[in-house]
Amino acid sequence: MAADRRTWENVDDYLDRTLGLGDPVLDAVLKAGDDAGLPQIAVSAAAGEFLALLAGLVGARRILEIGTLAGYSAICMARALPADGRLVTLEYDPRHAEVARDNIAAAGLADRVEVRVGPALESLPLLQREQQDPFDLVFIDADKVNSGNYVRWALELGHVGTLVVVDNVVRNGGVADTGSTDPAIRGTQEALELIGAEPRLRGTVLQTVGSKGYDGVALAVIGE
Repeated sequence: MAADRRTWENVDDYLDRTLGLGDPVLDAVLKAGDDAGLPQIAVSAAAGEFLALLAGLVGARRILEIGTLAGYSAICMARALPADGRLVTLEYDPRHAEVARDNIAAAGLADRVEVRVGPALESLPLLQREQQDPFDLVFIDADKVNSGNYVRWALELGHVGTLVVVDNVVRNGGVADTGSTDPAIRGTQEALELIGAEPRLRGTVLQTVGSKGYDGVALAVIGE
Protein backbone atom coordinates (compact mmCIF):
# COMPACT_ATOMS: atom_id res chain seq x y z
CA MET A 1 0.00 0.00 0.00
CA ALA A 2 1.44 3.35 -1.02
CA ALA A 3 1.82 5.86 1.80
CA ASP A 4 0.97 9.54 1.47
CA ARG A 5 1.81 12.68 3.43
CA ARG A 6 -1.08 12.14 5.85
CA THR A 7 0.18 8.63 6.62
CA TRP A 8 3.67 9.97 7.33
CA GLU A 9 2.24 12.57 9.70
CA ASN A 10 0.09 9.98 11.49
CA VAL A 11 3.12 7.74 11.97
CA ASP A 12 5.13 10.68 13.28
CA ASP A 13 2.37 11.43 15.80
CA TYR A 14 2.25 7.77 16.87
CA LEU A 15 6.02 7.56 17.29
CA ASP A 16 6.14 10.81 19.27
CA ARG A 17 3.49 9.49 21.67
CA THR A 18 4.82 5.96 21.93
CA LEU A 19 8.48 6.88 22.37
CA GLY A 20 7.78 9.89 24.55
CA LEU A 21 9.50 12.28 22.15
CA GLY A 22 9.35 16.00 22.75
CA ASP A 23 8.50 17.65 26.05
CA PRO A 24 7.08 20.93 27.41
CA VAL A 25 10.42 22.72 27.03
CA LEU A 26 10.70 21.80 23.35
CA ASP A 27 7.01 22.56 22.78
CA ALA A 28 7.67 26.02 24.23
CA VAL A 29 10.56 26.49 21.80
CA LEU A 30 8.24 25.84 18.87
CA LYS A 31 5.59 28.18 20.26
CA ALA A 32 8.15 30.94 20.83
CA GLY A 33 9.32 30.59 17.26
CA ASP A 34 5.76 30.75 15.95
CA ASP A 35 4.94 33.76 18.14
CA ALA A 36 8.02 35.55 16.79
CA GLY A 37 7.07 34.77 13.19
CA LEU A 38 10.04 32.50 12.54
CA PRO A 39 9.67 29.98 9.70
CA GLN A 40 8.28 26.60 10.77
CA ILE A 41 11.31 24.59 9.69
CA ALA A 42 12.67 23.27 12.98
CA VAL A 43 13.62 19.59 13.05
CA SER A 44 10.91 17.18 14.16
CA ALA A 45 10.85 15.68 17.64
CA ALA A 46 12.11 12.38 16.21
CA ALA A 47 14.95 14.13 14.39
CA GLY A 48 15.85 16.08 17.52
CA GLU A 49 16.10 12.84 19.49
CA PHE A 50 18.17 11.35 16.66
CA LEU A 51 20.65 14.21 16.96
CA ALA A 52 20.81 13.78 20.73
CA LEU A 53 21.49 10.06 20.31
CA LEU A 54 24.23 10.77 17.78
CA ALA A 55 25.87 13.24 20.15
CA GLY A 56 25.84 10.63 22.89
CA LEU A 57 27.09 7.85 20.64
CA VAL A 58 30.15 9.82 19.56
CA GLY A 59 30.77 11.04 23.11
CA ALA A 60 30.59 14.65 21.95
CA ARG A 61 32.05 17.26 24.26
CA ARG A 62 32.12 20.04 21.67
CA ILE A 63 29.39 20.52 19.06
CA LEU A 64 29.13 23.02 16.22
CA GLU A 65 25.75 23.84 14.73
CA ILE A 66 25.35 25.93 11.60
CA GLY A 67 21.82 27.32 11.54
CA THR A 68 20.10 27.98 14.88
CA LEU A 69 16.56 29.19 14.14
CA ALA A 70 14.72 29.13 17.52
CA GLY A 71 17.20 26.76 19.17
CA TYR A 72 15.23 23.49 19.01
CA SER A 73 18.02 21.28 17.64
CA ALA A 74 20.66 23.07 19.72
CA ILE A 75 18.74 22.24 22.89
CA CYS A 76 18.32 18.61 21.84
CA MET A 77 22.05 18.19 21.24
CA ALA A 78 23.18 20.26 24.23
CA ARG A 79 21.17 18.02 26.54
CA ALA A 80 23.47 15.16 25.50
CA LEU A 81 26.63 17.06 26.45
CA PRO A 82 28.51 16.45 29.70
CA ALA A 83 28.37 19.22 32.30
CA ASP A 84 31.55 20.79 30.94
CA GLY A 85 30.55 20.36 27.30
CA ARG A 86 30.08 23.21 24.85
CA LEU A 87 27.86 23.85 21.83
CA VAL A 88 28.47 26.77 19.49
CA THR A 89 25.61 27.59 17.15
CA LEU A 90 25.81 30.08 14.29
CA GLU A 91 22.78 32.12 13.24
CA TYR A 92 22.56 34.69 10.46
CA ASP A 93 19.41 36.49 11.61
CA PRO A 94 19.69 38.58 14.82
CA ARG A 95 15.97 38.15 15.55
CA HIS A 96 16.26 34.37 15.32
CA ALA A 97 19.32 34.48 17.58
CA GLU A 98 17.44 36.53 20.19
CA VAL A 99 14.58 34.03 20.29
CA ALA A 100 17.05 31.13 20.45
CA ARG A 101 18.99 32.65 23.35
CA ASP A 102 15.77 33.08 25.34
CA ASN A 103 14.74 29.49 24.61
CA ILE A 104 18.16 28.10 25.49
CA ALA A 105 18.17 30.02 28.78
CA ALA A 106 14.65 28.75 29.58
CA ALA A 107 15.91 25.22 28.95
CA GLY A 108 18.65 25.75 31.53
CA LEU A 109 21.44 25.41 28.98
CA ALA A 110 22.82 28.94 28.71
CA ASP A 111 26.07 27.79 30.33
CA ARG A 112 26.66 25.19 27.60
CA VAL A 113 25.39 26.91 24.46
CA GLU A 114 26.83 29.98 22.74
CA VAL A 115 24.84 31.66 19.97
CA ARG A 116 26.96 33.64 17.52
CA VAL A 117 25.27 36.05 15.11
CA GLY A 118 26.35 36.78 11.56
CA PRO A 119 26.97 35.05 8.25
CA ALA A 120 28.36 31.59 9.00
CA LEU A 121 31.08 31.95 6.38
CA GLU A 122 32.38 34.91 8.41
CA SER A 123 31.95 33.25 11.83
CA LEU A 124 33.68 30.01 10.84
CA PRO A 125 37.09 31.59 10.07
CA LEU A 126 36.86 33.42 13.41
CA LEU A 127 36.37 30.09 15.17
CA GLN A 128 39.43 28.74 13.40
CA ARG A 129 41.55 31.74 14.39
CA GLU A 130 40.52 31.33 18.02
CA GLN A 131 42.29 27.94 17.95
CA GLN A 132 39.76 26.30 20.22
CA ASP A 133 39.60 22.53 20.58
CA PRO A 134 38.13 20.79 17.50
CA PHE A 135 34.48 19.84 17.36
CA ASP A 136 33.30 16.26 17.82
CA LEU A 137 29.98 16.76 16.02
CA VAL A 138 29.02 19.28 13.34
CA PHE A 139 25.35 19.72 12.44
CA ILE A 140 24.69 21.67 9.23
CA ASP A 141 21.15 23.02 8.83
CA ALA A 142 21.49 26.45 7.28
CA ASP A 143 21.23 27.98 3.79
CA LYS A 144 21.53 25.09 1.37
CA VAL A 145 23.42 27.13 -1.22
CA ASN A 146 26.52 26.96 0.97
CA SER A 147 26.19 23.35 2.14
CA GLY A 148 29.39 22.38 0.34
CA ASN A 149 31.28 25.23 1.96
CA TYR A 150 29.99 24.21 5.38
CA VAL A 151 31.18 20.63 4.88
CA ARG A 152 34.63 21.99 3.99
CA TRP A 153 34.67 23.99 7.20
CA ALA A 154 33.60 20.92 9.17
CA LEU A 155 36.76 19.27 7.89
CA GLU A 156 38.81 22.26 9.05
CA LEU A 157 37.23 22.47 12.50
CA GLY A 158 36.81 18.76 13.22
CA HIS A 159 39.23 15.93 13.89
CA VAL A 160 39.59 12.28 13.01
CA GLY A 161 36.34 10.71 14.23
CA THR A 162 34.22 13.88 14.01
CA LEU A 163 30.69 13.19 12.81
CA VAL A 164 29.29 15.61 10.22
CA VAL A 165 25.51 15.71 9.79
CA VAL A 166 23.87 17.62 6.92
CA ASP A 167 20.09 18.06 7.05
CA ASN A 168 17.57 18.36 4.20
CA VAL A 169 19.68 16.72 1.50
CA VAL A 170 16.98 14.88 -0.48
CA ARG A 171 14.71 17.89 -0.99
CA ASN A 172 11.60 15.98 -2.03
CA GLY A 173 13.68 14.04 -4.53
CA GLY A 174 15.06 17.14 -6.21
CA VAL A 175 18.64 16.21 -5.33
CA ALA A 176 18.58 13.54 -8.06
CA ASP A 177 17.96 16.17 -10.76
CA THR A 178 21.50 16.69 -12.02
CA GLY A 179 20.29 19.37 -14.42
CA SER A 180 18.59 21.45 -11.73
CA THR A 181 19.24 25.19 -11.67
CA ASP A 182 17.76 25.56 -8.16
CA PRO A 183 20.60 27.05 -6.05
CA ALA A 184 19.53 25.08 -2.97
CA ILE A 185 19.63 21.79 -4.87
CA ARG A 186 22.94 22.64 -6.51
CA GLY A 187 24.43 23.51 -3.12
CA THR A 188 23.16 20.24 -1.67
CA GLN A 189 24.58 18.28 -4.59
CA GLU A 190 27.93 20.00 -4.08
CA ALA A 191 27.97 18.89 -0.44
CA LEU A 192 27.15 15.29 -1.34
CA GLU A 193 29.68 15.24 -4.16
CA LEU A 194 32.31 16.49 -1.74
CA ILE A 195 31.44 13.76 0.77
CA GLY A 196 31.74 11.21 -2.01
CA ALA A 197 35.03 12.52 -3.38
CA GLU A 198 36.88 13.64 -0.25
CA PRO A 199 39.19 10.78 0.86
CA ARG A 200 38.97 11.91 4.50
CA LEU A 201 35.19 11.45 4.58
CA ARG A 202 33.12 8.28 4.68
CA GLY A 203 29.44 8.98 4.42
CA THR A 204 25.94 7.97 3.49
CA VAL A 205 22.42 9.42 3.24
CA LEU A 206 19.28 8.24 5.00
CA GLN A 207 16.08 9.13 3.16
CA THR A 208 13.28 10.19 5.50
CA VAL A 209 9.54 10.83 5.45
CA GLY A 210 7.39 12.35 8.14
CA SER A 211 5.63 15.53 9.18
CA LYS A 212 8.38 17.48 7.39
CA GLY A 213 7.70 15.69 4.10
CA TYR A 214 10.12 13.68 1.97
CA ASP A 215 13.75 14.51 2.67
CA GLY A 216 16.92 13.00 4.08
CA VAL A 217 20.02 13.46 6.19
CA ALA A 218 23.66 12.93 5.25
CA LEU A 219 26.11 11.53 7.78
CA ALA A 220 29.87 11.48 7.28
CA VAL A 221 32.80 10.67 9.55
CA ILE A 222 36.19 12.32 9.23
CA GLY A 223 38.99 9.80 8.83
CA GLU A 224 42.74 9.95 8.35
